[in-house]
Amino acid sequence: MIEFHKVVKASYELYITGEEGKEELMEKATEEAPLVWCQGEGMMLPAFEEAMAGKEVGDDADFVLKAADAYGEYIEEGLMTLPKTMFFNGDGEFDEERVYPGAIVPMNTTDGQIVRAQVCEVNDKEVTIDLNHPYAGEDLHFKVHVLELRDVTEGELKAIHHKGCGRCKGNCDDCSNDCNHCN
Repeated sequence: MIEFHKVVKASYELYITGEEGKEELMEKATEEAPLVWCQGEGMMLPAFEEAMAGKEVGDDADFVLKAADAYGEYIEEGLMTLPKTMFFNGDGEFDEERVYPGAIVPMNTTDGQIVRAQVCEVNDKEVTIDLNHPYAGEDLHFKVHVLELRDVTEGELKAIHHKGCGRCKGNCDDCSNDCNHCN
């Protein structure tokens, strides 16, 4: 049964309602390339985990997560226009290979967090980005089939809990930078 610290493998389809009012398939995981998560470790949306709790191998689940329980409502302040110079590469030129409409680019917040933003528009002087999740404001309709369940291993838990600072690639014993972020 899906419960705390069970590793779950599942196939799924994710639908959202399109502009014409019909559901559109947005994501799909198959038996050959399943979705895998550890229940209770924050790898999935909390409402998704709640909907899957108690399911067994072979069970199907068909449920809708309202936007507020998924990626939240769309926030207009998440749409920002920034100077094109913020997207220059190491040579002092605009990085057109990575920054184009539809591209996902990493951005640093004022507190040092890295967030992903979608490029909406590029003009001569500015780049418009959207910091909202692509599914913000959308109700998510999931169709899930549970393929496999097992207990999480200690090694997997350590990997989940240990995100590290990046300098030591997760192996703090080998960290020559004395980063202290990994401890």
